[in-house]
Amino acid sequence: MNIQRFDPGARMSQAVTYNGFVFLAGQVGEGSSVAEQTADILASVDALLARAGSDKTKLLSATIWLTDMSTFGEMNAAWEAWLPAGQGPARATVESRLAAPQYKVEIGIIAAV
Repeated sequence: MNIQRFDPGARMSQAVTYNGFVFLAGQVGEGSSVAEQTADILASVDALLARAGSDKTKLLSATIWLTDMSTFGEMNAAWEAWLPAGQGPARATVESRLAAPQYKVEIGIIAAV
């Protein structure tokens, strides 16, 4: 069993690889709008996937949490600009409260290595 943890902390790791998969912790970003936060999150996702030996063409699953479902289109515009054509993962998007009031969107990713 070969488990590799990236940026482990007291409660969680930012990414974990195991058995050909990479699991990212839910990522939040900086910015005042959902579009800005989504773009910042996706840049973090790119960096974490690269460190784990993967990239956005290997996405398997994404879970997206929005604090307000009325911003779904704004988030999707940033997501679609980032995602390569034909490379969409299985995905769920839900409305939820997040860990702190400044966060408007959070994204969790599972990808192949």
